[in-house]
Amino acid sequence: MRKFVLCIVLGFVSGVAAQTPASAGAPATPTVTSTAPLTLAQVLDLAHRANPTLLAAEQHLSAVKAQEITAGLRQNPSALVGSQMVTLGPGDPNGTEFYQFGVSRLFERGGKRQARLENARSTTALTSLQLGDQRRQLDLSVRQAFSRMLFAQEAVGISQANLEGYRRTVELMRVRLEAGSIDQTDFERVELQLAGFESDLDNSELALNQSSIGLQTLLGMRTPNASFAVTGSLDLPDVQLPLEELRQKALANRPDLKAAEQQVDVNATAHRLAVANGTSDPTLEGEYERAGGANTVGGSLNIPLRVFDRNQGEKQRTSYELESSRLALTAARNQVVADVDAAWAAYQAARLQSQRYRSKYLAEAAHVRDNLEFSYRNGNSTLLDYLSALADYRQVNLAALNANLQLALAVEQLSFATNTELVP
Repeated sequence: MRKFVLCIVLGFVSGVAAQTPASAGAPATPTVTSTAPLTLAQVLDLAHRANPTLLAAEQHLSAVKAQEITAGLRQNPSALVGSQMVTLGPGDPNGTEFYQFGVSRLFERGGKRQARLENARSTTALTSLQLGDQRRQLDLSVRQAFSRMLFAQEAVGISQANLEGYRRTVELMRVRLEAGSIDQTDFERVELQLAGFESDLDNSELALNQSSIGLQTLLGMRTPNASFAVTGSLDLPDVQLPLEELRQKALANRPDLKAAEQQVDVNATAHRLAVANGTSDPTLEGEYERAGGANTVGGSLNIPLRVFDRNQGEKQRTSYELESSRLALTAARNQVVADVDAAWAAYQAARLQSQRYRSKYLAEAAHVRDNLEFSYRNGNSTLLDYLSALADYRQVNLAALNANLQLALAVEQLSFATNTELVP
């Protein structure tokens, strides 16, 4: 029987040892093996698999869950072995050899073990919900970084197109200068506008580089890849759900609110454990003694008298902690509704602004620029009018793109506040 038990133990230890390197090893750093742009779903999947902060939180959850094993353990028995006067001879008048063997065990009362298990399991559930909230916050950061990179990519494209188009205009003005249709001062005023277009391109390329580095850092990449790119659109459809339904979804789905609810349960189980720890635990002992040729057995029961220390302090502390968590839960519910309302107001403002640019101002700015460019080339408008229209077009174009970015960020914030995928 002993050999059988020993084989089981050795097999279990060997299995644990074989699994340890895989679980304890550091996660591999993700790499982008393809130059194809990544979608939002692909980027989120990479972040979930490789973000070091999220991976650390997952390991912490495993560590907390392991505490359930400790909480469920029973008290170990104690063995007593003793001997006296083993050096005396058989004819010694002081006595004969004395041997003693005993086993004792403490028995827990008051449901301590069950209370420990409940508290450990509640703590694991709380940590799991906190991990879910941490994943929700990571998703928001990734989504916002993704949108900013999309914005930067589009801004680079617009800046390049504007610069190339204006360079053609400068070349046409150079032809007019050489033909004597305009003087040198007017040509230089036209050429000076190139600085603004070149600056737009430089700034947009810098923003693209910085947004790419920020997004790749969230994906757990140690060294940013210069060829990293994303694909998607900032032109999002409207959110179809009404405000009241968004509030209900937030109250039902938010992991931080669920964590606040679970904290109440954790504190309730902690209070029950404190009450259980105030009971006395008896220790039962059995003993065998041999003195010379005489064999005797005996037993004892040791019961602590909890006259002064009945765990009053922990009982009171956990009671206050329980009431504190209930009040914190009320505050968390109020905060969830406030978050949704604030995100909804920001979304409505961003949506109206984006719609104005898309439905009216972009087309008007392009129309005014084209008309005044044609008119100026044919001598029917002044250079100042043309340059003013050109500056307005640049400003409106980039402002429209920024309005789309703010709308995307507002949708992401609203999705974050409700923990719901509002726009796929």
